[in-house]
Amino acid sequence: MRVLVTGARGKVGRATVAALQEAGHDVRATDLTPPVFERPEEGEADYVQADLTNAGDAFAVVRGAEAVVHTAAIPEPTSNPPHVVFQNNLMATFNTLEAAIRFGATRFVNISSETVPGFFFPERPFLPDYVPVDEEHPIRPQDPYATAKYFGELLMDGAVRRSDINCISIRPSWVQHEGNYERNLGPMVRDPSELSAGIWSYIDVYDLAGAIVLAVESDLPGHEVFYIASPDNVGGRPFEAAIREHYGDRMEIKTPLPREDASGISIEKARRMLGYDPERSWRDYLDDEGRLKPG
Repeated sequence: MRVLVTGARGKVGRATVAALQEAGHDVRATDLTPPVFERPEEGEADYVQADLTNAGDAFAVVRGAEAVVHTAAIPEPTSNPPHVVFQNNLMATFNTLEAAIRFGATRFVNISSETVPGFFFPERPFLPDYVPVDEEHPIRPQDPYATAKYFGELLMDGAVRRSDINCISIRPSWVQHEGNYERNLGPMVRDPSELSAGIWSYIDVYDLAGAIVLAVESDLPGHEVFYIASPDNVGGRPFEAAIREHYGDRMEIKTPLPREDASGISIEKARRMLGYDPERSWRDYLDDEGRLKPG
């Protein structure tokens, strides 16, 4: 397929471009980063600079694509003014999706967020109703990032009502790669009392890219939402015991758990409907002290 990947110079976008090319797809990449006038590397995807908050840019880069993977976004709400986060993330999604519909693309893969339920960046903190969190969990966002991501999912619902496009929204957990495992997850491995909003969940960027390829190639109709995470939790905690130790009975634990060291996010729907089968763990990168393994 001819696939456009937005946000292609970012952490998720780079891995997604490579995974799609490896799977045999014809990939065009776009991002805000200026291009360079150099001979392309062998096999390098075509690249076009575009600001997707501008509808003209979005229509220019989407034209000719059979599928769109939309990873472009400001990745969290704390380092930009709230209105900037909301306007950028929502309008980039709207413009890119609108272009995909008008040009007859058949598949739109929307990279949403684990933050959509709202308990990651709230001004008035609250906990999940239950764990592991799944796609049926109530949605109560307060911050501009999670709200824009949720509105993006609603745009997908509208798209399948008004056109023949099929959409998948992926909610990735905290994305890790070789260069940030120790920095991000090491403290939680070393200190079992270290908490995280995602209830010790994470995802390896290469497993996420593999899930995105599955979504591009899927023939699922309509719009489906999937959490994508690793099946285990950071530090390999006995999940039920850790929840009771740190949260008491403030969260319901949905049993049976898929494994003793389960993630705080359920991936059972993605396993069942996408064929998602993650291969990587924090243990591939870090030792039991949370330090980067040699090599």
